[in-house]
Amino acid sequence: MTSTRVKKLALHLALLAGVLISLFPFYWTAVMATNTTRDMYRTPPKLVFGPELFSNIARVFENIDFMGSLLNTVIVACCTTVLVLFFDSLAAFTFAKYRFPGHRALFGILLLTFMLPAQLSLIPQFVIMVNIGWVGTIKALIIPASANAFGIFWMRQYIQGAVPDELIAAARLDGAGFFRQYWNVALPVIRPGLAFLGIFTFIGAWNDYAWPLIVMTDPSNVTLQVALSQLNTSHNTDFSMVMAGALLAIAPLVVVFAVFARNFIADAMKGALRG
Repeated sequence: MTSTRVKKLALHLALLAGVLISLFPFYWTAVMATNTTRDMYRTPPKLVFGPELFSNIARVFENIDFMGSLLNTVIVACCTTVLVLFFDSLAAFTFAKYRFPGHRALFGILLLTFMLPAQLSLIPQFVIMVNIGWVGTIKALIIPASANAFGIFWMRQYIQGAVPDELIAAARLDGAGFFRQYWNVALPVIRPGLAFLGIFTFIGAWNDYAWPLIVMTDPSNVTLQVALSQLNTSHNTDFSMVMAGALLAIAPLVVVFAVFARNFIADAMKGALRG
């Protein structure tokens, strides 16, 4: 009994250490955002909060159009997340529950695109945006990201395990068509999987930097990550101001993660109780 308790205690201590190590970068960001750049170079380093948070935030608003870029990012992240949840789950439902000519080959091609580095598509994607006249517009950030191979793969695997074939067969016998099977039968069951995909997609769209930097040619109409990069200068960078901007950019992600994670855990527990 004593040996088991010691092992459990060691496991909890290891988990606690892992949590503290994971949270320290966020704590350090908050500390730097509330102090001056001079305080960051002190020896030993200053690990307590300072009184400079609001002055650092004020300098962020003076140097970049924070609210404008924040609005652009919110629009892009929300629209992208909604479209990905709809299109990816719809395609995944088709792959998981329907057999049509060439479905295996088509899914294999989809997996091949998933394995390719995203950077390879930047140039051809930009050429397409130029040809259709979307360069510099929000549409160029939303539409190309409205579906992705990872989301389809993830939701297909989830639907195969969460939605019984008998449930779909019963819906067909009741006269339900394809979309009604998806919307009324499958969708309520796969909410935990959608919650994870929503978190993953929203964070990815919020933190995306390379593609918005390339396609948003107007400096006054950029997303938040591109705007924050403008705070870095070649000489004499005000790191406390940069960290204050990063702290402001992180805050909405914490809220979104808390809301979606709570729903994810609640739905997962309901599914466990039903099982």
